[in-house]
Amino acid sequence: MTIRRIAMWSGPRNLSTAMMRAFSSRGDCAVSDEPFYAAYLAATGIVHPMNAEVLASQPQDPHEVAADMLGPVPSGKTVWYQKHMAHHMIEGFPLDWMDHVTNVFLLRSPERVLASYAQKREEVALRDIGFAEQARLFDRVAQRTGKPPVVVDSEDVRRDPHRALSALCAAIDLPFSKAMLSWPKGQHPDDGVWAPHWYGAIFESTGFAPPDDKAITLPDRLRVIADQARPFYEAMAAHKA
Repeated sequence: MTIRRIAMWSGPRNLSTAMMRAFSSRGDCAVSDEPFYAAYLAATGIVHPMNAEVLASQPQDPHEVAADMLGPVPSGKTVWYQKHMAHHMIEGFPLDWMDHVTNVFLLRSPERVLASYAQKREEVALRDIGFAEQARLFDRVAQRTGKPPVVVDSEDVRRDPHRALSALCAAIDLPFSKAMLSWPKGQHPDDGVWAPHWYGAIFESTGFAPPDDKAITLPDRLRVIADQARPFYEAMAAHKA
């Protein structure tokens, strides 16, 4: 039996939970929601919404988490979709396990990420949205494999989910399933304990929302961060399908 482990690397507010829903709708796929979150909070001392609940819900040792990512697939499935936040992988956290999974990078423009993130958390810095860390992991995978990893843009997914997900599955040699295009409303049993704070829109969804083409106007404090993030975004976006 062939086991497929897919590590999807993104930052927050990147359509990452909707993508997790899409994969969880497959009959052959288990999903994990930000498994390094508690380890990240414990190591940095950063305080996030529902901080105590997150810390209590997951292992805080990053080496234990890394070993888990290569362990038995939950529920005996043959595909394991692991939703990872790139900024959780701080210096000192193990990365060798990445060599044994299929790494995919999910992007969204910094401006749209920041406009969404600021609605959920008042204080925000470049490190909170993960673009620099995502680019560092992207470069690592490219150097190790000799080619750029697969890149998916969230706006492309929203614009044409069938086409984008079909292309993604083809790129990682996974059969596409139309089940990925929809899901039931509400919370998923594999959502992290932080879901009530962050996933309100997903709870009300049954599929990918159409793209929001409205222009984004950011206050100066967020515009500075967007400008810092954009070179990292553009370097990865140059390789999207």
